[in-house]
Amino acid sequence: MDTVIRERIKLWTENPYFSEETRREVLGIKDPKELEERFCCELEFGTAGIRGILGAGTNRLNIYWIRRVIQGLAEVIKEAGEDAPRRGVVIAYDCRRCSPEFAREAALVLAANGIKAYLFDGLRPTPELSFAVRYLGTVAGIMITASHNPKEYNGCKVYWEDGGQVPPGKANKIVAKLQERDSWEVTVAREEAAREQGLLVTVGAEIDRAHLEEIKKHLLNRELAAKKGSALKLVFTPLHGTGNKPVRQLLQELGFTSLAVVSEQAEPDPEFSTVKVPNPEEREAFALALGYAQKTGGELILATDPDADRLGVLVRDKDGSYRGLTGNQLGVVLLYYLLSQLRQQGTLPPDGVVMKSIASTDLAEVIAADFGVPLINVPVGFKYIGEQIKLMEERGKGTFLFGFEESNGYLAGTYARDKDAVQAAALTAEAALYYKETEGKTLLDVLRHLYDTYDYYLDEQVAVSFPGLEGKEKIGRIMANLRQFSEKSVGGLPLEKVEDYLVGKGRYVADGTDYPLTLPQANVLRFSFEGGGYVMARPSGTEPKIRIYFCVRGKTEEAANSNLEQVKKDFLNTAYKTIEIL
Repeated sequence: MDTVIRERIKLWTENPYFSEETRREVLGIKDPKELEERFCCELEFGTAGIRGILGAGTNRLNIYWIRRVIQGLAEVIKEAGEDAPRRGVVIAYDCRRCSPEFAREAALVLAANGIKAYLFDGLRPTPELSFAVRYLGTVAGIMITASHNPKEYNGCKVYWEDGGQVPPGKANKIVAKLQERDSWEVTVAREEAAREQGLLVTVGAEIDRAHLEEIKKHLLNRELAAKKGSALKLVFTPLHGTGNKPVRQLLQELGFTSLAVVSEQAEPDPEFSTVKVPNPEEREAFALALGYAQKTGGELILATDPDADRLGVLVRDKDGSYRGLTGNQLGVVLLYYLLSQLRQQGTLPPDGVVMKSIASTDLAEVIAADFGVPLINVPVGFKYIGEQIKLMEERGKGTFLFGFEESNGYLAGTYARDKDAVQAAALTAEAALYYKETEGKTLLDVLRHLYDTYDYYLDEQVAVSFPGLEGKEKIGRIMANLRQFSEKSVGGLPLEKVEDYLVGKGRYVADGTDYPLTLPQANVLRFSFEGGGYVMARPSGTEPKIRIYFCVRGKTEEAANSNLEQVKKDFLNTAYKTIEIL
């Protein structure tokens, strides 16, 4: 075993700073490989926070990592101006193991640094935390969550004063503070003393109400919902997470009273006992909800992930079957609903702007162009949509209308700066009701109308895991193979341009002309087809896998499917050339 690893284990088992429970956990591990894996390295603070498997060790998320990260944040806040500590930090948490303890500990580390902490009185969705930063005017926000990751994980996301995820400059400063510390020991205030000094304040109901009222302002047919909302039969599952109370309350207040909630998944459960992975992007997460829908005649099934920032939906088709809308499909349906309603109501602003990630469907660009609305493409990660909103506000130009990501994240309006499944659930229900009552259509019918109008855009993602050091090398070789790709077509479809975001340069395929890219540097390759669609390769930033995104266009569904199969076969053969993937 490596000497550094031995020293780390010795520190964690002998230093009295670490609790007796922690020392027992480490000493109880008999498998040398597990010990090595737990202490081989340290978790890293990424673009917006830290995430990992729970447990004792430097390569596990635990109370000591939370203290350390928050101490780094506290030092950055104290350098952000005299007023910053007084403005304080608001802290929320989800339903996961250790979430309440981590949130409380974060508050007490801040208090020990003289920084005011607003701590929610119970679990809350991530988008409400983003909203709360803006509502309270705090300098930062902390969300204890691992989103839709498996139950073994937890994490800590940091937000800055605009309600968006911490910007790169501030994130780098936090990382620098972490690297400067050669000790795990962090001072933690006593809760009673922190409250007496006004450095720890509990918040809750007032922000809950303000969040829901702000969401209502961005809905487009509230009168219709109030009058006829009960005609739409809904099924909702929060998948054991934070969405239960806010989504139910909002839908019922709007008039959607024919709402069946999956009782087995309504209460918070850190074990996520009824699902393999609490991810509404996955069909299997809807198993119980489907049963409810079949019993109640449900027309629309809504599911939120544990921290209620992602929404998944199933829609009952005319033959009685239930079909899921992908993140891209729901994104374009909501985009079309929003733009068409704003135009119809005469409230579409002349400077309106919509946004999506570069991994999301090109169909959104075609729809936006049809309404005369510019669309901004951003890197993968909703934080970049939040950044663009901030830039628009600083310039005093543009009105943000809607943004989405293929990974089931949506936001209309600027009250929050992160994706909001609470709002998306209400907007989806309202759209479903509107099309049912005015046109006799389901959301699937609306999607088919979009395909008939703008052509079929089929989207698919292939993600392949490559664990370990050898896997990292394989991912590197795959990206190297793709960077050497010099063909003018993929799967028989002619390419228009190839963009390499690692070097910040694009190239037009027809004449070889280069042009600069303005998006931030990232290890991403995007091959765009003539007339729309693309293939994109991106190694995951948080997992040992590579993701390949396909967006292929065709005049008919059959043509699009045929094109997709040819493109997948051709591109994957190129990507995996000389690589053993089995």
